Amino acid sequence: MPNPPLFSSDELLRYARHLTLAEIGVAGQAKLKSARVLLVGAGGLGSPAALYLAAAGVGTLGIVDSDVVDLSNLQRQVLHDTAAIGEAKTASARRRISALNPHVNVDTFDERLASANAREIIRGYDLVLDGSDNFPTRYLVNDACVMERRPLVYGSILRFEGQLSLFVVPGGPCYRCLFAEPPPADLVPSCADAGVLGVLPGVIGTLQALEAIKWIVGIGDSAAGRLLVFDALQLRVREIAVRRDPACVVCGDHPTLTELIDYEAWCGASQFADAGTAIEVEALALARVLQEAAAPFVLDVREPWEFAVAHLAGSHLVPLGDLPGRLAELPRNREVVTICHHGARSRTACALLVRAGFSPVRSLAGGLDAWARVVDPTMRRY
Repeated sequence: MPNPPLFSSDELLRYARHLTLAEIGVAGQAKLKSARVLLVGAGGLGSPAALYLAAAGVGTLGIVDSDVVDLSNLQRQVLHDTAAIGEAKTASARRRISALNPHVNVDTFDERLASANAREIIRGYDLVLDGSDNFPTRYLVNDACVMERRPLVYGSILRFEGQLSLFVVPGGPCYRCLFAEPPPADLVPSCADAGVLGVLPGVIGTLQALEAIKWIVGIGDSAAGRLLVFDALQLRVREIAVRRDPACVVCGDHPTLTELIDYEAWCGASQFADAGTAIEVEALALARVLQEAAAPFVLDVREPWEFAVAHLAGSHLVPLGDLPGRLAELPRNREVVTICHHGARSRTACALLVRAGFSPVRSLAGGLDAWARVVDPTMRRY
């Protein structure tokens, strides 16, 4: 009995422009169809990457994301639409990808990638695209890819700049060869705090998809050994050579890190810039103390436009940049709790207040985003 045809007539038409390319052809398209690619994140970077990989005919896409679609996502996360607000990003992604190309299998993991599940999830795929937006996840994904020997297409974005590289290929470097240790938790702001040009993740995410397709098919020169730095304002691309570090703790000649660790703690994500002098308060705990007679003074250190979107009743707005010159407005006979969007700016403000002699001072862990998730789901998120 003859074997069934590799491609249906619909697929032959769908991929006709690929099949015409001598560098891809039927053999290359077959490689794409049999490939399994994992996307870590269905946000700004994962959105264009998922769409182009699905359109290209990658047979199986895995998507890991525990978040839901928010209105503020839609400025850049083109995988989702207004009707999907409040829906799990994995469900929204599955629906959009299936509508684009029903020949693609979509695996969804509606959970956070963590040390307990990363290796098991990653080993089920041929290649990983990192679309995460924080250092603990980047190091986690890198280390898991090294341990499972899976190539990693790295991308990152902030404000008007994006980065791209291909890590964990034979003889090549890993992310730690470039960044051996994370920066201090409060040194590099998140996109939520610093902003990001909406089209930028489209550029970098599409380049990630390009690198994945080239690697799967086996064509062209990859970004392995190179870090591409894209400046959207100046429309310039710089290249930085990246070599494998023989002393790297995870991919070096004598690796000392052979198991995944607690990356949140290692990256200092929950520590203050002035460690030991200030502490955080969880959203539920703050909600309780705000009901007491001796409630703390709540200091919001975001920008006025953010305050207008959402804020805690009774909170006082002093943007972080103005805080050093407005300390006289704050009470010294009450506890002060600083708040911002995700917690980074409020930790900085907290440390500043401690150095200025205020006590006790605490920062809302996770910022108003955490408050909206666990205390007041009706609060508008952005």
